[in-house]
Amino acid sequence: MSSASNLAVTVAWLSFLIAFVLGVISARTQFCTLGAVSDIVNMGDYSRMRMWVLAMAVAIIGAQVLYAYGLIDLSKAFYVRSSFTWFSYILGGLLFGVGMTLSSGCGSRTLVRIGGGNVKSLVVFVFLGIAAYMTMKGLFGVWRVNYLDVVNVDLSAHGTKTQEFGAIVAGIIGVSKKAAQIGIASVVAIAMLCFVLASAEFRKSLDGWLGGLGYGLAVVAGWYVSAHIGFGESPDTLEETFFGTNSRTAESLTFVAPIAYSLELLMLWSDKSLVVTFGIASTVGMIVGSFAYYMGTKRFRWEGFANIEDTRTHILGATLMGFGGVTAMGCTIGQGVTGLSTLAAGSFLALAAMIVGCWATLKYQYWKMMQEG
Repeated sequence: MSSASNLAVTVAWLSFLIAFVLGVISARTQFCTLGAVSDIVNMGDYSRMRMWVLAMAVAIIGAQVLYAYGLIDLSKAFYVRSSFTWFSYILGGLLFGVGMTLSSGCGSRTLVRIGGGNVKSLVVFVFLGIAAYMTMKGLFGVWRVNYLDVVNVDLSAHGTKTQEFGAIVAGIIGVSKKAAQIGIASVVAIAMLCFVLASAEFRKSLDGWLGGLGYGLAVVAGWYVSAHIGFGESPDTLEETFFGTNSRTAESLTFVAPIAYSLELLMLWSDKSLVVTFGIASTVGMIVGSFAYYMGTKRFRWEGFANIEDTRTHILGATLMGFGGVTAMGCTIGQGVTGLSTLAAGSFLALAAMIVGCWATLKYQYWKMMQEG
């Protein structure tokens, strides 16, 4: 086995270990981005939102510290590309928010629930993966490229190479990108931590801290694995590349495209050009980690659909998540934590759209329930 292959295998195994631990933490703490929004809408409870925001703050601080010390180069992450596809961020984000509400959870929550014996989530996994793959390389992808992604702002034409807020601000006020990036990261992270710590109840919540710190540190660890350990010279092209990632760019945790690539590997296992990557390994790790937790605590339970309407709703939601997640370039973890840690403008826009889509769907479901009642 070549050194390049060894490096890719190392990246995959480390990704699996990170996700395994995260799967245990997620199952223990009930970390759920849909739950974070629904708790606010239905009960006025901000506890799980604070957990999610804590994960964002920790990821931002950790990723920017790695960047400041030259351990990773976030400008090579695909979240920060110079093409600012604002329409795709908004539309994809809205559809993902609607989809995760209809299918009872986002991509990461789907994986955790599979580990707990939820057959509904297994169906969501399949339809999400198919829709995501179609949006990357199939029929939906043609629509996305020809009609959605063409609506964009080319930041490079305005002298900015990436959509990192640090790069944009540096170009405007004339400071170094690193200084601007660190300054903005500090302001954003402090504001987030102030929101988190404002609740005395949350400050005493062990699960709240465990969930927020767990997801945030897992994203930071993912950046280090793919963008530092997995960064090297390709023996074929002699160019620097990122080994073990599907995009051949720096990656961390996200759970839409990796589900699609996992299905592709399962269906085309004999194709030697396909290997277990960072994203695929993290997908498996989340399932195995949550399974280990549920079995260890004797909480594993088989759960299926209540009726045909429940089945139809989950399939529709999964399809919208797959299409929306790829179009928006990530999910509520991929854009909402990992993307945010790069301070990419598109990540903030996509996240806002996801929350709006989720909120609107929850309101509609409540209205519908009242009408039927």
